[in-house]
Amino acid sequence: MPKEGATGSKIPDTGILVFECHFFASFANCVILKMTSPSEKANCVGWYFESKSIVIVQRNFHTKFNKPPPSRNSILSWHKKFLETGSVLDKPRSGRPSTSDSDVERIREAFTRSPTKSTRQASIELRVAQSSIRDVLHKRLHFKPYKKELVQQLKQSDLSIRFNFAVDMLHRIDADNDFLQRIIFTDEATFHVSGHVNKHNTRLWGSENPHFIIETVRDSPKVNALCGLMADRVIGPFFFAESTVTKEVYLDMFQLFAIPQISHIPNIFWQQDGAPPHWGKIVCSYLVTQFPQRWIGRDGPLAWPPRSSDLTPLDFFLWGYVKDKVFASKITDITQLKTRIIEVIENISQSMLTSTWNEIEYRLDVTRATKGAHIEIW
Repeated sequence: MPKEGATGSKIPDTGILVFECHFFASFANCVILKMTSPSEKANCVGWYFESKSIVIVQRNFHTKFNKPPPSRNSILSWHKKFLETGSVLDKPRSGRPSTSDSDVERIREAFTRSPTKSTRQASIELRVAQSSIRDVLHKRLHFKPYKKELVQQLKQSDLSIRFNFAVDMLHRIDADNDFLQRIIFTDEATFHVSGHVNKHNTRLWGSENPHFIIETVRDSPKVNALCGLMADRVIGPFFFAESTVTKEVYLDMFQLFAIPQISHIPNIFWQQDGAPPHWGKIVCSYLVTQFPQRWIGRDGPLAWPPRSSDLTPLDFFLWGYVKDKVFASKITDITQLKTRIIEVIENISQSMLTSTWNEIEYRLDVTRATKGAHIEIW
């Protein structure tokens, strides 16, 4: 995870902040580029993938190899070369190396749990060349990119709020290894029998268009569902009997469904977005009572930033995944729709949740590094 140093500068066109420390100033005049072995370069690339910090790479290099560390430009050059070619070697490669079956499965899993992920993000996360990821998606997995309308657009004032939120969250994670595991992220989604999908991911990778069999029908029967997502479990789904979720209806859900299922978990944090039903006075008062200083939301002790669905795992993973599976074949009525939603959610594996929780921290890291930019367009 990147650590802030004494000074900071931004590399053009990368959105990655690099921090420098005067500690390494004495090495500035060292000429070491040609003295660095391929193994040492590979170590530097690996450390940079993990930390996004030049200072940490240089410190690790000096500690491990007991020699002056490489310059910032050298580290960035090796990082760029690896992203483009999959290698840190200077010698031109004759042909592109084949991607192993294990890497293909890692790529499949990455885009299954987060269909909106860019190939650039996946390259950094998986340490596989971006060109190789594109080839695997198109030629081996037969995934296609499906463009969707971006509903939520960030305002300029949102950027600093998102940045400060990411910094706060990452500091809490650094101070308490279990902090992120004690958060229950929550959200509602509306499922129509017709298959209508109204979430706002800009690009969805999948083997088939999730809407290829969907017939959009005006005023199609629908059901509002709520889920809570934790690092080791899914709470729900809870189906609202009412067609419209008000603050009174939302409070009933709390009292009758959510609290009985999570009250035994110590020091849990409740997360919700700033939707009007979540912000009602009776709801906020109940949150203060049930989760003193431990809820994340609009005007909460830890304020959830507006228009930040890209930071919650229900939006970047759960709802897209569930809807893709639920509407793989035609739905005929509400009963069948609810049954299929339950079946899909019950089959979410622990490995998927673990990967998703790693993705949360990664997205917070990117939000901090890009000063609050939207994840899906980074």
